[in-house]
Amino acid sequence: MKIHLTSTIREAINMAQEKGSLAVFELPHFQVNRPEEALFGEYTSNIALMIAKQAGQNPRAVAEILREVMLQNDAEKQIFEKIEVAGPGHLNFFLSQKTLGQIVDTILTQGNLYGSTDIGRGQKVNNEFISANPTGPLHLGNGRGGFFGDTLARVLRKAGYEVTNEYYINDAGEQVVKLGHSVLQDDEAVYAGEYIEVLHQELIVNGVNQEKDARMIGERAAESIVRTYIQPTLVEQMGIYFEVFTSEKRDIVEQGYVDKALVLLQQKNLTYELESAVWLKTTEFGDDKDRVLVKSDGTRTYFASDCGYLLSKMERGFTRFILTLGADHHGYQARLRAAAEALGFVGRFDFVFVQMVRLMKDGEEVRMSKRAGNVVAIDELIEKVGADVARFFFLMYSPDTHMNFDLGLAEERSQKNPVYYAQYAHARLSGILRKAQSLGFDVERGDVSLLTHPKERLLLAELLSFPDLIAETAEHYTVHHLPQYAIRLADRFHSFYDACRVIDVDQRSLSEARLRLVKSVILVLGETLHLIGVAAPESM
Repeated sequence: MKIHLTSTIREAINMAQEKGSLAVFELPHFQVNRPEEALFGEYTSNIALMIAKQAGQNPRAVAEILREVMLQNDAEKQIFEKIEVAGPGHLNFFLSQKTLGQIVDTILTQGNLYGSTDIGRGQKVNNEFISANPTGPLHLGNGRGGFFGDTLARVLRKAGYEVTNEYYINDAGEQVVKLGHSVLQDDEAVYAGEYIEVLHQELIVNGVNQEKDARMIGERAAESIVRTYIQPTLVEQMGIYFEVFTSEKRDIVEQGYVDKALVLLQQKNLTYELESAVWLKTTEFGDDKDRVLVKSDGTRTYFASDCGYLLSKMERGFTRFILTLGADHHGYQARLRAAAEALGFVGRFDFVFVQMVRLMKDGEEVRMSKRAGNVVAIDELIEKVGADVARFFFLMYSPDTHMNFDLGLAEERSQKNPVYYAQYAHARLSGILRKAQSLGFDVERGDVSLLTHPKERLLLAELLSFPDLIAETAEHYTVHHLPQYAIRLADRFHSFYDACRVIDVDQRSLSEARLRLVKSVILVLGETLHLIGVAAPESM
C-alpha cells in the first residue's frame, strides 16, 4: 500500500482550481512532514500558508478548501480518519485504522522491495564521486563524499534508475608533475608523508629505470597510489564499488575525446581565438566568463580535458550526470554545466558539494595521520572506529554543512552511539521473533486491526513514510534523511516495545498481531541499514 500525500494535495489543489474556489498559478515545492506530537496526526503540511498569497485568501480559508476537497475524494478510499485545520493554516492528517493496518500486509508481501518505485524508469545515470587526485591516500573529505555517493546510488537503483558509479582519475594534469617532484624529493616537491617515502624507495632508490623526468615518475607514482592505496581502501575498508575507473590520460586524452570535443565546439561556432589562445563561449550558457581551452603555447587546459570527459559520458548514453565535488570546487559548476550544454547535452546535470570535516575529540581537533602527511586518511579512521560507524556518522549530516566528526562518540560501544542504537533495535527485533518462534506463535496470521494502541499507530505511520522517503531522496539527494529515519524508526520501536507487551501467551491473538508488526519493522529497518551500507545484526 502506498499513500503519496503530496500527490493527494496537488490533486486537491487542481480540483479546487477547476471548481473556481482556489487560484494558484505556480505551485511551490512542498513537503508533507511527520509531526513530533501524536496529537497533530500522522502527517502535517503547511502548503496552505505557502500558496495563500497567490490565492488571495487567508491561509486558514485555503486549508479549509483543501480539507473539504480531500475528504470528498476520500469518501470511498477511507484513507483518513480525519483532516484538521490547525493554527494559522496547517493541515494535519489522521490516518484511518484500515489504512494503518494495510501497511503491515503490504510490507510482509513485498519484503525488501517495499519502498521500491519505478520513477527512474531505467534512466541511465552517471554517478561520479570521490575522483580524488591520485596523489595520496583518501582523506576524510573523500570518505564523506564517497559514502554519500555510494548510498545515493543504492537509493537511485531502488527508485528504478540504472546507475553507473564512476571514478575519474586525474592522471594527466600538473598535479601528476608535482607528485613526480615530490617522489624525486627535489626542490619542487609538494606532497609529503610516509607514502611518499615508500614511493621514493620503490621508484627512485630501488627503481631499475633511473629516469628523473618528473612527469614520467609522477605517472608511475599515480598508478601505484591508485593500485596500492585508493582501490583497496574503497573496496576493503569503505565497501564502495565502482563500475568504471576512467583515466584522464588513457581513456580521454589518448582516445581522442579532447580532440573530438574541440572540433565539435569549433563546428558549432562556440570557440574563438584571442591573444593566440582558444576560448569557449561559456558565457552564452550562463558562465560568468569565457574559458580557455588551448593556451597560447598550444597546450590544452584542464577544462579542455573536462570537455572531452563530458563528451565521453554523453556518447555512453547517460541522460543524467551527478557530480559530487569538494566545497573548494564550487566554481566549477557553471563552467562544467556550460560545457555540457555547449556540447549538446540535454539531460539533467546535478552537482553536490561536500563541505569540510574536522575530526574532534573532547572539544579539540585530532591529528592522527602520519602516513598521509598533514591530512587524516579515511582508512585510518575506519580502522579506529569501524566501517559501520564511519559510514553512519558521515551520512547523518547533509553534505553541504560543515561537520565535526565526534571521535569520542564514534568510539562508544553503547546505545549512545547512534549507529549502535539503530543496530541494537534490529537485533532486538530479531530476538523477539526468535523467541516467538520457539513458543509456537504464528506471525503470519495476526489480525492487524487489533493494532490500535497510540504507540502502535506511531510505529505504523513511520513505516508508511518509507516509500516517500525513497522517492524524496532519489529526487533531491537528501541521503542524510536515511540514518535519521533509522534512528527515528528505532525510537518508535523501543517506545512501542516499552508500552506494549509483544509476547503474551494469555493474549495470543494480540501477540500475533504485534509480531506481524515487529516483522514489518525489521524488514524496513533492515532495508534502511542496507541502503546506508551498514550491517543489520541479528544479535549484539
